[in-house]
Amino acid sequence: MESSEVFPDFRNLGVIARTLLGVNVLALLACVFAASEPQQVPQLFVSVSVFLEPLLLASLVVLNALSGPLRRLGYAPACALSLLLVLGLAAGLYALIDDARTPGPFALSKVLILTAGVYALLIGYFRLLTRAYSPALAEARLQALQARIRPHFLFNSLNAVLSLIRRDPKQAERTLEDLADLFRSMMSDARRFVRLADEIVLLERYANLEQLRLGDRLRLTWEVGDAPASAMLPCLILQPLLENAIYHGVEPGTQPGEVLVRIRVRGERVLVHIENPYHADLGQRPGNRMALENIRERLQLFYDAEARITHRVESGRYCVDLQLPYRDHQDGADPV
Repeated sequence: MESSEVFPDFRNLGVIARTLLGVNVLALLACVFAASEPQQVPQLFVSVSVFLEPLLLASLVVLNALSGPLRRLGYAPACALSLLLVLGLAAGLYALIDDARTPGPFALSKVLILTAGVYALLIGYFRLLTRAYSPALAEARLQALQARIRPHFLFNSLNAVLSLIRRDPKQAERTLEDLADLFRSMMSDARRFVRLADEIVLLERYANLEQLRLGDRLRLTWEVGDAPASAMLPCLILQPLLENAIYHGVEPGTQPGEVLVRIRVRGERVLVHIENPYHADLGQRPGNRMALENIRERLQLFYDAEARITHRVESGRYCVDLQLPYRDHQDGADPV
């Protein structure tokens, strides 16, 4: 069983926000308990902030820059090394702030003990958060598999293969290989990250199966030339979106329907745009909202606040936009 103990990714906006909020709340509570009168709390908090805020920001900058290497070290070594880094920053900042007053070793030791205590509480919180998310991740995997592997898709694909066996055996063999690869990926560990190039190949194989079934009714436009091939993303996070576009946008109609798949990078973000025909007169087929919520939940588990998915109807087209942080294979990407 894979360990659920993963060092927090301090490049993640959710982790940064929780750290800033948590440390400041702890400082405020300490000031409330230390003050003899309520009126002293604001003054105490301002005094503490003179040291706390620069240390907090400096620590986040260092941990952000070293987050990838730290996460590759393993949980315990990453915690130990990051604690030493934070204590070093605390000692250096304390010396700068109190240089004029020639700080004593006892005062410095208290600062280091408090810093270590707050850091331990923070790491403990993220550890509990990861453990709390682990059952949800397993449940999200089951929901994702249930949403992706629809029996009618399997049966239709097999029927299409059967129709090819006599008239085009080689095409039937290639189709079975595509189907086997697709289901092998669907059954793999949902926590696994894959290269975007591999995910696009899987999308194309899925599209080939649907093209075989729908024929000229399905028209696919690919704009993936600018997609960053080395970007890492959760396995099969895109396939359900293409499946939705075909199932809800092309299959209900009687006319040919165009599905557009556009993937590109902008700065530190990978942008995915998928659009398909929208049939307002036919009503929405069941399962679309559940599938989108499923993907949204998986994104939250993997990326916290750094990824988002939106959908809208525009000019008779149903559009889904997905934004992911750009992580390449060297960043040690794995669930937050």
